[in-house]
Amino acid sequence: METETTMLNTFQQADHPVLPKATADEAARQEFAKSLKGFIQSTLLPGLDPVYRTRARPRFENETGRSANDRRDIRDAMVGDTYFQHYAATNRIAQELLWESVAGSVSRQLPELIETARTLSARSPARLDIPDGFVPPRYVTALDIHCMPGGYCSEVCEDDISVGALYDRGVYLYSMGYTGPNNDDMGRSVCNYIRRNFPDFRPRRILDMGCTVGHSTVPYAEMFPDAEIWGIDLGGPCVRYAHARSAGMGHPINFAQMNAEETSFPDGHFDLVVSHILLHETSGKAMPRIFAEAHRVLAPEGLMIHADLPPFDLMDPFTQFILDNETWYNNEPFWGAMRDMDQIALAERAGFDRASVRFDTAPMAVMEFAGAQKGYSEDAAGSVADREFTAGEFAPGGGWEVLIARKGAAKALAA
Repeated sequence: METETTMLNTFQQADHPVLPKATADEAARQEFAKSLKGFIQSTLLPGLDPVYRTRARPRFENETGRSANDRRDIRDAMVGDTYFQHYAATNRIAQELLWESVAGSVSRQLPELIETARTLSARSPARLDIPDGFVPPRYVTALDIHCMPGGYCSEVCEDDISVGALYDRGVYLYSMGYTGPNNDDMGRSVCNYIRRNFPDFRPRRILDMGCTVGHSTVPYAEMFPDAEIWGIDLGGPCVRYAHARSAGMGHPINFAQMNAEETSFPDGHFDLVVSHILLHETSGKAMPRIFAEAHRVLAPEGLMIHADLPPFDLMDPFTQFILDNETWYNNEPFWGAMRDMDQIALAERAGFDRASVRFDTAPMAVMEFAGAQKGYSEDAAGSVADREFTAGEFAPGGGWEVLIARKGAAKALAA
């Protein structure tokens, strides 16, 4: 559960045994990369709206004889504008720079990081399953998602954890600290949501699909210490790192290299299946299979919760345009297409009762914590009252959109 001890310094990443340690020069470059992301969010991004309203939209209407109707029209109107080009180029440069600022630090320490990970994993009572001959799907290997060098699955040596270490530090810089000191804000936010909305829910087994380095998995171990918890991911280096990372943080959690489209777990094994910003990194064919697999492995009355950004039909067209820049400029080919899909219908086709499927918002735990520390009152449910948070492109509105579905109760056998 959320505690002051785990979130004392909200905007400084917390250390753990396998986190790469930066030299002074490396730390300065990393801080510059994070600060550049912040400058783009706070200074360049707000300028897009007036540029569109006063310059790009009138030009589009004059040239086409009609109004801009959707995000695609807005993109057509904006893509030739010098200000937008400056924004998009700077954003891409900042993304590449942040990975570069971390990569040297990881390479310099890789042998000792691998040895530390081996030691931690060997001492952990939790399982680590890396099957021989596992082949990840092309939607994660055909390109470096969000421009991270090597993607999630590249291995350069025995027991490699390099892309896991790169991700752990890099995603903190990418989020500008909004994922919290342990990069766990999404998992922590969903745990808080469960605590508030399902106070009597006590899952015996929990599955985190697409866990990457297990950063969002750990809060479930804190909230449900007696539960059997599994994190699965397509990347072998990621789950190796996740296993060592969680052990080093005092939370032995089971991890496996496994495809969420088709796991090896038995039917009805889990009471809670979650994912955190996974769905947009899959594909149009994979996503329905993931929903169906979640339904299969859930026990009767079990919950499926996928945390991501909202579908496009919940946003105005200009916000859609802003977020869709990830599709065009950040190696996120399924980012926009995923948000056009009818996820409620997908859940229904997977076997969930449509009446049990809904979208809701889980407020960002890190922002609630920061607000409470500044003296904002909390209501009985634990959320910050009368406070609206924003975080630019990272989490519009200061919350994670969660898709929630409950599997039906077991049917009684006929007498």
